[in-house]
Amino acid sequence: MDYDKFIFCLEAVPDVEIETHTEVVRNLEKLAVEQGIDSIYKTCDTIEGLEESLNVLLYEDHNFKNYEIIYLVMQGEENTIRLNNYYYSLEEVAEVFEGKMKGKIIHFANAKVLDLSAEEAQYFLDVTGAKAISGYGADFGKVTSSNLDNVFFSLYQEEDDLIEVVEELHQKYYALCKLLDFRLYY
Repeated sequence: MDYDKFIFCLEAVPDVEIETHTEVVRNLEKLAVEQGIDSIYKTCDTIEGLEESLNVLLYEDHNFKNYEIIYLVMQGEENTIRLNNYYYSLEEVAEVFEGKMKGKIIHFANAKVLDLSAEEAQYFLDVTGAKAISGYGADFGKVTSSNLDNVFFSLYQEEDDLIEVVEELHQKYYALCKLLDFRLYY
């Protein structure tokens, strides 16, 4: 199968100068080898680094339109992400992404619980232009969402209708979806 939807992954790390081979990198490599789904992986340790990585992707990568999933692996609490021990609200993140995410899915790993009100979700979608925002309502510390993330990415390669993707994800992996509380706002 010829895939044309890529993943741009941005992972928050304590220091971008220290090279680490995280579980996220291993899972993206596995996804590429086993399913042929290409991705770009970057790290950031500041909000400026997040914005810079995004701008490089937007303005220097001619394949940006093919990156339909923006995969954010960042810790945080409630309606925030944490970068270098500073907390940024999702409203601030939306402003960084302002108008730049047209047609994209912003997907958060379960390192950060995603619990948005209808108004917060709509604000994020309106400001960014994203098609959807997804993630998990539960954080179980040692249980990462990486395997379920990979299934979600894989299903989205085969189907453009997000509702059908989420329904199939729940049918095949109901217990894990329920445990991690998979959420989609669109």
